[in-house]
Amino acid sequence: MTTSLNKGRKEGEGFEGRRVLVTGAAGRIGLVATRHLTELGARVTALTNVEDDGLKADRIVIGDTRSEADVATALEGADAVVHLAALPHPSAGTPYDVYTVNVVSTFNVLAQAAVLGIERAVIASSINAFGVPFNPADVRPAYYPIDEKIPADVADWYSLSKQNDENTARMVWRRWGMDVVCLRFPHVNSPEVMERIAGGDPAGGVREAWSYLDTRDAAYAIELGLTATLSGAHTFFVTAGTTNAPYETEALLDAYAPGVPRLRRFVGREVPIDLTAARTVLGFQARHELDLPTNLLES
Repeated sequence: MTTSLNKGRKEGEGFEGRRVLVTGAAGRIGLVATRHLTELGARVTALTNVEDDGLKADRIVIGDTRSEADVATALEGADAVVHLAALPHPSAGTPYDVYTVNVVSTFNVLAQAAVLGIERAVIASSINAFGVPFNPADVRPAYYPIDEKIPADVADWYSLSKQNDENTARMVWRRWGMDVVCLRFPHVNSPEVMERIAGGDPAGGVREAWSYLDTRDAAYAIELGLTATLSGAHTFFVTAGTTNAPYETEALLDAYAPGVPRLRRFVGREVPIDLTAARTVLGFQARHELDLPTNLLES
């Protein structure tokens, strides 16, 4: 049995000398996460299907997360796992490819890690696990703020894959006792990209609650997911605390979701996603948020 990363840990501590496997390490979040974990003192194994000179890892395995042999090689000596590898959009491949790559990869990585006795894994789920953002029907969330218990309305293969990745996490914990943290990421990107796209047509953000996350904060959430004191399989929304729209949230909801129930009111540009679980259990609060004006939303 490996040693848990969270025992006796203070913020930024506990990684020195620990081996962490990061899958999808050459991806948008993966590159930043591997660098962040390396800077914390972790020995990072990067599993990637492409080479990238920007990878900050002391061990790199070129392979496929669907391959039992490749994953077994990558897991050698690992104390914890960060599983980010996925096709990240319904259009990233055929429906068959998107679904099977995501679901088979998650099962393969988590099951093998659990059998080895690894105690903790963090996986990239998505805000799309509740189905509404990519739904082809004209739907809205059942209520605001969106939370981890919101009813799902899934009508695409990517969202279904993320929902089933979370099911896999629960199965793995129940069968083998490996704790798994599922992070429901919104749109994650670099600060430069976020600044460039902020303030676009607000109608397009209603299903995702105008949420976003800086890649540096995604890496920070992964750090906390690896070290939080918890047991079981848990799902958390992790987003910036503010929206990517330069308008008051109440005005946005009045304009684009007038018939959707609100469980509370929102102050200023507060994101209409309930971040209570991430803040209280993980200790997560975004450190990098968009500095936008609060304009009058014209009808």
